[in-house]
Amino acid sequence: MSWRFHVCFISFMFLFIFGCISGFLGIYFCFTSLCYFIEWDVVNLNSMNITMTFLLDWMSLLFMGFVLFISSMVIFYSYNYMEGDCYLPRFIMLVLMFVLSMMLLIISPNMISILLGWDGLGLISYLLVIYYQNVKSYSAGMLTVLSNRLGDVAFLLSIAWMLNYGSWNYFFYVNLMFNSLEAQLISALMIFAAMTKSAQIPFSSWLPAAMAAPTPVSALVHSSTLVTAGVYLMIRFNCLIVGTEFAKYLLLIGGATMFMSGLGANFEFDLKKIIALSTLSQLGLMMSILSMGYPHLAFFHLLTHALFKALLFMCAGVIIHNMGDCQDIRFMGGLSLFLPLSSSYFMVSNLALCGMPFLAGFYSKDLILEMCLTDNLNFISFLFFFVSTGLTACYTGRLIYYSMTGQFRMGSSYNVSDEAWWMSSGMLGMLLMAVFGGAVLGWLIFPVPSMICLPSSLKLLALLVSLLGGWIGYQVSFFYRVDGTLNKSFIFSSFFMGSMWFMPYISTRGAYITPLKSGGVVLSSFDQGWCEYMGAQGIYLYFKNMSILNQTYQNNFLKIYLLFFMIWILVVLALY
Repeated sequence: MSWRFHVCFISFMFLFIFGCISGFLGIYFCFTSLCYFIEWDVVNLNSMNITMTFLLDWMSLLFMGFVLFISSMVIFYSYNYMEGDCYLPRFIMLVLMFVLSMMLLIISPNMISILLGWDGLGLISYLLVIYYQNVKSYSAGMLTVLSNRLGDVAFLLSIAWMLNYGSWNYFFYVNLMFNSLEAQLISALMIFAAMTKSAQIPFSSWLPAAMAAPTPVSALVHSSTLVTAGVYLMIRFNCLIVGTEFAKYLLLIGGATMFMSGLGANFEFDLKKIIALSTLSQLGLMMSILSMGYPHLAFFHLLTHALFKALLFMCAGVIIHNMGDCQDIRFMGGLSLFLPLSSSYFMVSNLALCGMPFLAGFYSKDLILEMCLTDNLNFISFLFFFVSTGLTACYTGRLIYYSMTGQFRMGSSYNVSDEAWWMSSGMLGMLLMAVFGGAVLGWLIFPVPSMICLPSSLKLLALLVSLLGGWIGYQVSFFYRVDGTLNKSFIFSSFFMGSMWFMPYISTRGAYITPLKSGGVVLSSFDQGWCEYMGAQGIYLYFKNMSILNQTYQNNFLKIYLLFFMIWILVVLALY
């Protein structure tokens, strides 16, 4: 076996074993209601103590087990996917550092150690997005890192305000901070930080742009690591948010994000961007249900979504790999005949995303929608939840039509097959979790069965909306032209909704490029221009010229001194 195999296999075994241990410990802690705090004295010098604190409860251990399990399957899958890469160990090391940063964020009850994991995710995600070194990747990486830096600033400000409580261990103060001025400010800053990390409106444009990263990285980022960090942080800070004015804004922003991304995915033709927009839709759903005061329900959907979304990206990677790196779904078609195994995985993950009964997504999405029906929601929020659910099924039906049905449109010279054993085996582990994970998690997180009593029309509403949306998406796909529009009158609306309501252009041109160029003008005009001319450089040049003139006078002939002496005599005589 080659050294590339050994690097992948050792990393896979390490992550898989620790993931299983963490998952089983999480189940044990869930049944016994245990919660451990571990304090490690890093530095103890005179009266100064630097202590690292780790929080081990059922939520952190279970989430950590899921992240490690998905990461192990992604690395197992990467052996085939990245076989043409000359620097595979560097890629594996970046993925391991990425997972380590997420681990630090998950188990930290301390704001400073959370910041280490938070910034580690931002930095390593930038390195992974620019892994394929081209202009598009560099632009996407810069958009990603700048968007996340906005949230980092809010996080730093919240750390400064936490000094009012004498400690950065937020876990001890969350229940005591409610309704105070500092708590409201800290909760607003944490909501802002979570919105940037989880790509809520108006920071959504970086999430589809991050698709420039390799597909295994996308499977990891969109399932359980980078984008879920903001949701996990909101779950931990949930009692600070619920009942405040900020919760209402978060509900509106989450619903708008859910609706915007679901609508945009129906006009997108890039396979990876469609799946990225579906991630954005599910993140909006999690944020919305968090603002309503259901953190355990949001955590349940976070875990089930991680299972089928990782599988969905893995299937997309197999399709792209076989299509000669083509991601346009208009060139696909009939793949169910050429890739029967991968197509089966793809269909299962798509049905789980739509909330097909008894798959992983059904147990969390159906419960969320039923809780929305029992809650005191306004009509706009109700429409956001159910229309977005229909749109999810709509773009899934459209994706299935373009990729799985019809004839193969790429060309006869392509060898499309399911022979990549490592990729198929990595997806098999995720398939089992996508099918059975939802039911098992439901029994663990909600061990006491609860009865939600609703009329039969409302009880079946979620299923009917999904079925109607899938049928509409499949039928409308028949009427599309090759350029992706229905006719010329729909070009602007298609462009508007397909470009996420012009958000990428606003984010890049309006939020980053224009201020940076303005800063360059200010730098050249003021800091290096008038301020230098009238300030330090101007004073320096004035005294330099005076010194040169004085030196000239001192080094000249005697008659100049006599001339100045006579002038001085005449001035004195004139004054007297």
